[in-house]
Amino acid sequence: QVQLQEAGPGLVKPSQTRSLTCTVSGDSISTPYYAWSWIRQPPGKGLEWRGVIGYDGTTYYNPLRKSRTSISRDTSKNQFSLQLDSVTPEDTAVYFCASKDLPHYTSVIWGEYADWGQGTQVTVSS
Repeated sequence: QVQLQEAGPGLVKPSQTRSLTCTVSGDSISTPYYAWSWIRQPPGKGLEWRGVIGYDGTTYYNPLRKSRTSISRDTSKNQFSLQLDSVTPEDTAVYFCASKDLPHYTSVIWGEYADWGQGTQVTVSS
């Protein structure tokens, strides 16, 4: 059984750069043909796809957030990370990591995602 566990900074001040990490157990993040996504839910709003890193390290980003988003991975730790640059209060949300197989790594049909972490709250406030 695949399990995902997010870890994040919690409270962040505006303009800071912070990272969230997702630790995966039960499968390798290099397993073809899976991809590992970051999805967020701002308060009072629906889910929003932020970006994905594929089994081969290929990344795709939400074009609306691309300039301040970076996803990377550490295969030795079976982890992948989301870096948020110059955060603003709009980045306040619960952030989830989730897995999905081919096709459509960038899908926003949430039922297509196989496994989810429990989510971690990121609050941007001075």
